Amino acid sequence: MMANGFPLKNCRAVITGASSGLGAEFARQLAPQAQSLVLVARRADALEAVKNELQAFPVQVFCCVADLATDVGRNAVLAFLDAKGLKPNLLINNAGMGDYGDFASSSAEKTRTQIELNITALTMLTHALLPRLERPGGVLNVSSLASTLPMPDLAVYAASKAYVTSFSEALAVELAPQNITVTCVCPGPTPTNFSQNAKRAVGTDTNREGQSLLRIPPTQVVRRALGALQQAEACVFPGAGVAIASRVFRLLPRGLLRVLLRWRHGKE
Repeated sequence: MMANGFPLKNCRAVITGASSGLGAEFARQLAPQAQSLVLVARRADALEAVKNELQAFPVQVFCCVADLATDVGRNAVLAFLDAKGLKPNLLINNAGMGDYGDFASSSAEKTRTQIELNITALTMLTHALLPRLERPGGVLNVSSLASTLPMPDLAVYAASKAYVTSFSEALAVELAPQNITVTCVCPGPTPTNFSQNAKRAVGTDTNREGQSLLRIPPTQVVRRALGALQQAEACVFPGAGVAIASRVFRLLPRGLLRVLLRWRHGKE
């Protein structure tokens, strides 16, 4: 049995990483048609700012302050839903982080936090909320074009997003008979706070050569992602350039890919 796609009208969504970037944009685009939105992030002031933006729409907006990189934070989300009597039917796993620079010199604490946020939080929140999702239900996971190839100086991030994409595609098959649609969106370079947060205090920025050909705004990424969820598309790469790049990366012989990666890394 195939999922028929998730209907956005009157949805009740939980959005992680909702204080800025793609998370805030998901809230903006869902607000005109959603019944309720639970915005989850660490910064209370930023969440309130997003909530204030949505006052023009007849949607209930709840702000849940939680650090999803911890068990305490993840449990706080579940406790919040229970305390408010909220019964979501859509989970948008958007929270994530990166770390520019070579792995050997990376902070062990930041590396652990990155794995906890990008992999553990997404996995365990999905596991905890699946029994709570009313049907028809939806899960939308934010991955990255980086999931299609190993990325020197962004090694843990790219590997974590490869996990997200693979995990999402498997769940799309498993959960379709339960009337739960699972979609994974894999954007390329997108103007958000990601780069600023990923850059190390004493490090250099990543090599951005060629990124301008792939860059699309958050509004377009979110619009494509929500459209894919409605159409029960398991995995989407927003933008023509990103879609083409994803196919090229996946079809390139691994030996040639390694040569290209070494060449690009040597130019930095």
